[in-house]
Amino acid sequence: MKPFAYTRAASAVEAVQAASRPGVAILAGGTELLNWMRIGVSEPRAVVDIGRLPLEEIRLEGDVVHIGPLATLNDVAAHELVRDRFPVLRQAIHKSASAQLRNLATIGGNPLQSTRCPYFRSESPTPCNKRQPGSGCAARHGITDNHAIFGWTDDCVAVQPSDPATALVALDSTIVTAAQNGGRRLAVRDLHALPAEDSTVHHVLRPGEIIVDIEISGVARDSAYVKVRERESYEYALVAAAVALGLDGDLITRARIAVGSVAMKPWRLEATERSLVGMRSGSPEMGEFVKAAFAEARPLPGSKYKIPLAQNAVLRAIEEAARS
Repeated sequence: MKPFAYTRAASAVEAVQAASRPGVAILAGGTELLNWMRIGVSEPRAVVDIGRLPLEEIRLEGDVVHIGPLATLNDVAAHELVRDRFPVLRQAIHKSASAQLRNLATIGGNPLQSTRCPYFRSESPTPCNKRQPGSGCAARHGITDNHAIFGWTDDCVAVQPSDPATALVALDSTIVTAAQNGGRRLAVRDLHALPAEDSTVHHVLRPGEIIVDIEISGVARDSAYVKVRERESYEYALVAAAVALGLDGDLITRARIAVGSVAMKPWRLEATERSLVGMRSGSPEMGEFVKAAFAEARPLPGSKYKIPLAQNAVLRAIEEAARS
């Protein structure tokens, strides 16, 4: 780990000003940044600690739940508003990391985490456009067993690994940011960049821009998160599915489906969502609609297995949401 300067921000304004300078990294829970600094993936010249800012409150205003980005994952999952309204988010959090990590990691930081592509995280020099822009993508013709089946290009075939992000996309969540030139509101589904947009970044937040609020409208009690991984104990997903339904008895009146670990962002199945509206839960036609959503998938040699795995994960998440 290379030497770096450390400061603790006393306000969001101070954090934004400090983090806008080149070579400065934001520190919240630290479970991501400190690991990357330890193995040399990230080498900031300065670190700005925002962990003491008053951005942890979880509250209800009207029909909108506001979640402070510095609330820890465990605090979010345990909060009565999340337990009662958004089971899919609670489940995704519980499956995202060990209990120890969930006590430190924040709900605002987790969706911003970097890909776990082995070439990105390699401790020895390896072509990776996210590590060294313009160097290429070693994974393109390398080990591809946990890489993208949607939205990839020859410049990057990695996937976004956040479980909470996938649930937040299925909940049509919004983030609110602060920045030097004014903050903005951004749908979580637009938070991450596909390689065709920019193969060098993991998300679209600008230097110095920080998340100050996460908003989730309405209620999604009929929701579920299914994560398929190589081992039941803590592990990143091979595929994951987040489903939030609106039900009138067993009639589906609204559907939101996001699939994780299949692209550099949680992948919404919008055509399937529309097809499910008006159907009865458990209808045999559901399988065909889910299967059709993967017709445009482009698996790499090592990731072909993800297509049937993801299809079954989505169907199981629909079933669990319908009977929740």
